[in-house]
Parts: sequence; C-alpha cells; structure tokens
Amino acid sequence: MATFLMLGKYSSEGLNGASVSRTKTAIVAIEKAGGKVQSMYALLGQYDLAFIIDFPGTAEAMKISLELAKLTGIGFTTFPAVGIKEFDRLIG
Repeated sequence: MATFLMLGKYSSEGLNGASVSRTKTAIVAIEKAGGKVQSMYALLGQYDLAFIIDFPGTAEAMKISLELAKLTGIGFTTFPAVGIKEFDRLIG
C-alpha cells in the first residue's frame, strides 16, 4: 500500500453539505476504492481538510479524489507521501 495526502478545499456547496453522515459516506467510498483511512483533519488556512490514506496505488487515489469531489463538492489535491525512513533510505 502507498500513502497519500489529500488536501481538500470546500466549495460553498461542499460546506453547506457538511455533516457526520457525509463523512461516513466518504469513508465508505474510500474503503470501497481499496483505501484505508489513517487520519482525517479539519484545518484553518489555505485548505479546509487533510486526509492521510493508504491506497494500493496511484490509480485508486486518483479515482477517489475525483469521486469525492463529485460526491461532496470538495475539491481535493492529492499527493503521494513517502515516510521519512523510506525517504532517507532512498537518498542514502
């Protein structure tokens, strides 16, 4: 599994639909796409949300990024993430 950081920015539609129920629906969609949620955060600043999710690969991360945008009205920017130990190994 690969780790991805998903940063979300609410649209006005997305903010109006915010609810516990929608969060649960998003988690189910992520899991159906083969993902495993490590953590989810609400933010202040340029982005409104940060998700750290494991996916089998880039295709699944891209698919859920688009699916969540359609489902929630939240635009996501999705980045592959490498743990520091792995990064150090790669550069070492």
